[in-house]
Amino acid sequence: MTVAQQPEALNFECETGNYHTFCPISCVAWLYQKIEDSFFLVIGTKTCGYFLQNAMGVMIFAEPRYAMAELEEGDISAQLNDYEELKRLCQQIKRDRNPSVIVWIGTCTTEIIKTDLEGLAPKLEAEIGIPIVVARANGLDYAFTQGEDTVLAAMAHRCPEKSPISETEKGERNAIQKLMNFGKKKEDVAQDESEYVNHPPLVLFGSLPDPVVTQLTLELKKQGIKVSGWLPAKRFTELPVIEEGYYVAGVNPFLSRTATTLMRRRKCKLIGAPFPIGPDGTRAWVEKICSVFGITPKGLEEREAQIWENLEEYVQLIRGKSVFFMGDNLLEISLARFLVRCGMTVQEIGIPYMDKRYQAAELALLEKTCQEMNVPLPTIFEKPDNYNQVQRIYELKPDLVITGMAHANPLEARGINTKWSVEFTFAQIHGFGNARDVLELVTRPLRRNNNLKDLGWDKLVREEAKV
Repeated sequence: MTVAQQPEALNFECETGNYHTFCPISCVAWLYQKIEDSFFLVIGTKTCGYFLQNAMGVMIFAEPRYAMAELEEGDISAQLNDYEELKRLCQQIKRDRNPSVIVWIGTCTTEIIKTDLEGLAPKLEAEIGIPIVVARANGLDYAFTQGEDTVLAAMAHRCPEKSPISETEKGERNAIQKLMNFGKKKEDVAQDESEYVNHPPLVLFGSLPDPVVTQLTLELKKQGIKVSGWLPAKRFTELPVIEEGYYVAGVNPFLSRTATTLMRRRKCKLIGAPFPIGPDGTRAWVEKICSVFGITPKGLEEREAQIWENLEEYVQLIRGKSVFFMGDNLLEISLARFLVRCGMTVQEIGIPYMDKRYQAAELALLEKTCQEMNVPLPTIFEKPDNYNQVQRIYELKPDLVITGMAHANPLEARGINTKWSVEFTFAQIHGFGNARDVLELVTRPLRRNNNLKDLGWDKLVREEAKV
C-alpha cells in the first residue's frame, strides 16, 4: 500500500513470516535486576548460554543472579535423571545465593524434548523449601519481549489472595510506599493517605525501572488514585495481594498473557487503556483509569501541553518525515502512535504478535491520532515476511526504519536510516518525563546524518583515517 492511499480504518494483514527477533529468554536481563531476591535458571543448551553472555554483557564487578542448566547429549538421549540434576543445581543455588524464588526459564530445547518442568517443580520446591516458578520463554512460541509476559503470568499465580498481616503493616512493607514515604513524619504520611479517593484496589503489571514506577505511581496519586501494588515487585516476598474483583492495568503492550491470567484465573477486572508511552499515551492511560473509578482528572491537559512544549526541538527534526516499523519488540503500535502525534507519517507497522483485545484501546488511539493529524492510516503486518518488507522499504523510501539488529547494517549500507528497536526496550520510555528519551533515540540517526552532511565526506574520511 502506498502512502497516497488513505483507508478509512486500520488494515491488518498476516504474512506468517518467521520471528526475526531477539530470543525471549533475554527477559532475564531486566527481570533478575528488577526482582532483587530472585534467581533465574535457564534450562537449555550451550547456544542459550552463548546468547545470554553475548546479548546481556555480564558486568565484571557484579555477579548476576542467573545461570544455565545445560542440556547435554546424555540428557537428550534420556540417559540422565532430569530431577536429580535440577535438584543438585537448585541446592547449590540455595547454598550459594539463598534466593526467595528460583525461576526456571524453559527454552526451545525443553519444548522439543518435552521436559516436564511443571511436573518437576512442585516436588522439588517442597524438597528444598524455596518457591520455584516455571516460565516457558522459548523462541518457538514467543517473540522477544514476550519472555517477560510468560514470567509475569506464572508469578500472577503466586500473588497472595489474602494478606496475613494488617493493612498498616502491609503499607509499611510495600516497597513503593516505603520509597514514597521516606523521610516523612507519621502525621505527613497520614495526611497523604487522606488525599486518596475511595476506590477499589488497583494493581499495575509490567516490569519497569524503580524511578519510572515511582513516576507513574505519583501521576495516579495526583488524581487521588492509590496503587495497591506492582507485578512484579522489587522482591518476590512483596508480591501484591490480588483478590477477585481487583482492578488491574498494564503498562506494556506485550503482556497479553499476563492480562488473560489475571482476568481468568484471578478474576480481576482489566482496565483497557492505551499504554503510558509518550505524553499523549500517558495522559490517555491516566484518564482511562480515572474514568473507571469515576474520578474527574485534574491538570492533565496542561501537563501534556507543557511536555510537548519541552519536546519541540526534537519534534522539529521529525515533523513531516516518514517512518517504517519492521517489527521486533511489540512496542510498535504505541511508538507509532506517539510518532504520528509528533508529525511523522507511519508507512507500515510490522509486529511479531498482535493481540487486538489487549491492545484495543491503543489501536483506537492510533486511528484517532492519524485522523486528527491528517495522515494516512498505516497497514499493520503481523508476523511480517522480511523479504517482502525490504521490497516495500525500497518502494516507499522512508526517512527512518525502526528494525531489529539483524537488518540494520544491510539497510544502512543501502543508504536507509535505521534505529535498533531493542534500544526502546531497554530505555526508560514510560510516563510524561521520559518522552524526551524516546525522541532522543528516534532522532539520533537523523541528527547523525545532518552532522555528516555538515562535515563533508572528504573531511570525514580524513578524520576516520586519523583514528
